[in-house]
Amino acid sequence: MKLVLIVYNEAIDSRIDGLLADCCPIASFTKWTKVMGRGTHSEPHLLDHVWPKGNNALITCVPDDVAGKILNRIREFRAKDPKTGLKAFSLPVDDAT
Repeated sequence: MKLVLIVYNEAIDSRIDGLLADCCPIASFTKWTKVMGRGTHSEPHLLDHVWPKGNNALITCVPDDVAGKILNRIREFRAKDPKTGLKAFSLPVDDAT
């Protein structure tokens, strides 16, 4: 099992939802909105008067092969639009309840 964390510009929320639905619909996830952050290739998203945009973060626990599919789709998305804030991480899950 893998824990997949996707952090992205709130403006592309529907595109990320569509990407996941097309790739590998996930049964359960948690999504946080209004997340602040700064990356190396996009503008800061700090939810203040200077940098008013925010991020969303989505986390899900999926089988290893599904995690690989998700990360590959994220890589494809980033290759087409490298300046849009989007990162994904895959972490091993030792146990869950």
